[in-house]
Order: sequence, then structure tokens, then C-alpha cells
Amino acid sequence: MSDVKSIKQELIKSSLYTTVLTAIFLFFIWEKSNLIEVVYSTLFFIVLYFTLFTVGKPAVGSYLRKQIDYSVYKVGVIPVVILLLYYLYLYITGQNPFTDMNMLLPFFILFPAFVFSSKVKVGKDYDWLDFTIFVMFLLPITLITLETKSEIPLDGNGFDSFYRIMILITAVYAFVVVRGVKDVGFYPEFQLKKLWRAIWVWLLFYSSIFIFAVSVNFLKYKGHDVVDSALFLKIFKKLLTTFLHVALFEELFFRGLLQNMLQKRISQSSNWKMFWLFAAGILVALSLATGYLMDGGMSYFPALVSLLLFVAAWFIEKAKFDKTGTYTALAISSVIFGLVHYHSGSIIFVGLAAIGGWAYGYTYIKTKNVFYAALVHTLVNTSALMFGLELAK
Repeated sequence: MSDVKSIKQELIKSSLYTTVLTAIFLFFIWEKSNLIEVVYSTLFFIVLYFTLFTVGKPAVGSYLRKQIDYSVYKVGVIPVVILLLYYLYLYITGQNPFTDMNMLLPFFILFPAFVFSSKVKVGKDYDWLDFTIFVMFLLPITLITLETKSEIPLDGNGFDSFYRIMILITAVYAFVVVRGVKDVGFYPEFQLKKLWRAIWVWLLFYSSIFIFAVSVNFLKYKGHDVVDSALFLKIFKKLLTTFLHVALFEELFFRGLLQNMLQKRISQSSNWKMFWLFAAGILVALSLATGYLMDGGMSYFPALVSLLLFVAAWFIEKAKFDKTGTYTALAISSVIFGLVHYHSGSIIFVGLAAIGGWAYGYTYIKTKNVFYAALVHTLVNTSALMFGLELAK
């Protein structure tokens, strides 16, 4: 009965968060979309975000794990339902759901859950198959380009895309429910202590890099022409869309999954120094190569940042401030996070993104919740707009 009561409480919380978010969603789209589009978009929006806010909760995950009992048929139910809803959305919006790339989606959506459903019987230790599945799932979904559009609503006035939310739900379901990865923390919650930690981490990070960024002309102050309600509304929408569209996605994969599983794998091995040496050697070298392959000055900057992060991790591990492997995993995930921002075309951005990854990862360590890490990420990404700054990429 206690489990049932706990699940009911979690469902009520998810309903409240979804209701608030839906009200904001309607506020922004009401006058920009026709009534029919508002109705069907809102229905899909509610189903998707309620599922997203619910599936990662420990009590719900435990319940679902018992229900599927690692049956190959039961394991695939939730991914198939989400996938069918996605195809239905494309059909309703007048698009062909059976284009070449969309026909590949069932494989990407189903394979991690199916692999984990057989693997979990072997044992609960984390091994390289977990990270292989992580990479095999993440790379294709970020690299493929779909011919269809799945924005909600379709005219782009909404907060996110069906495809991106579907990927988040799929990842949480496969890793948290089926694989049983603990401490992912992918669910909304409100605690003032954790909220305050997220805010001061953001302020400390942004203030610490501000002088450096200005000195190398990465940031410039331009101010706001007019400070009025329209500006505040623009900032609010930017905060919300960044949180939902960018931050939750990146923080789930880099902090909730990669950093989390790395920490557990390193702790499991009882030899953090081996992981530290191996990762530091490869990632500092990659950072150095990345800097010199990009156009612009300060080619050494990504490698310098990577080296400093690994040195910091070394001393923190030696001091035993946290569980073994916690800060080695933080350094690894932070540097990788910086390197994937190679697409920005800015050497400075790559280095600062790695430092930002440390700030987001530190928040995740202390709050045990992806949503607070995503909040710091969102505040950092929106700071330029809030303070009237201009990024020179």
C-alpha cells in the first residue's frame, strides 16, 4: 500500500507541474495558432510532458520494472506507444510519417530497452556495454536529420519538438526503468535549498569567467535599448525554451547518464587513478588537437582548461571529499561536454563549455537531480540576453 500511495503522490505532483507548464504553453501560442492546432497540440503536449515528468521518478520506475518483468513484449510497450503517437502527430500535421529516416526510428527507440532487458539478468555492475549502448543511442539521434517537422505546435511557437521529448522519454525509460541505473534524478522537484545552490553556482561561474571572457573579446556589453515588459517576457520565454529544449536534453545525457554511470563504474573498480590517467591522457590530447584544428588564437586554451579540470579532480579525489570516482567522472564528462561544442567554431567557447560542464556537473552531484543542473545550464545560456551582453563566437 505504501508503494501505491507513493506512486499516487508522484502522479499528483507530475499533474501539477504539467498543468502549470501547459498554462504557460497556451499563453504563448493562443493568439499565434488557430483553434484546431491549439487543441491537438495541447493534447499531445500534456501527454508527453506528463510522461516525461513521471517516468524518471524512483517509485514509478520501480513499479514499471516489476510490471514489465523483463518480458521482451512488455518492455517494448511504452516505446511503441510513444512512437505511434509520434507517427500520429506527423499524420495529423499533414506530413508523411513513413519517410526514409522516420522508418529507422523504431530501431533507435526500441534497441536500448531491448538490450538492457536481456543484460540486466547478468548482474547489476556497470560495464563497457552500458557505455556502448549509451554512445550507440546518443550519436545517431543527434546526427540524423529528419525530413519531417515535429515542433509543438507545428508553426514553431511552442517550447519543444515531439521528436526531442520522445528521445528524452526513451532514454529515461531504457536506462532508469529497464536498466535500473540509480540516482539519475530526472524528475521535477522544488526545494529551496537546492534552488539556492543552483543560483549561486550560476552566479559564481558566470562572474568568474566574465572578466576573462571580456578580456579576450568573447563577451561585449551592448545593453538593452528599452527595458520594459516585452523584454522581461522575452527573457522568460528564452529561459523556459532553453530549459526544455536544450538544457534538459544535454544534462540528462551528460550528467544524469554519462557522469553518473562513470562515477559508479570507477567506484566499482576501486582504482580511480587508472581511470584518471587514461582519461586525462586521451582527453587533454584531444583538447589540444581540437584547439589547433580550429581557426583563431589561443589554440592551447581547450587543452589548458582540460588539464586544470583533471588536476582539480586529482586533488579532490585524494582529499576524499566524496565517493571515489565522483570528481574523476566529473572531469571526464566536463571535458567531453566541452569538446562536443566544437561545432560552435570558437576555441574560447569549447574551453568555457568544459568549465560550464564542471559547474553543471557539480550542481548535479550536490542536488542529485538533473533538473537543477539544467537550471544552471539555462541561466548560463540566457545570461547574455538578461545582462545585455553579446557573444563573439
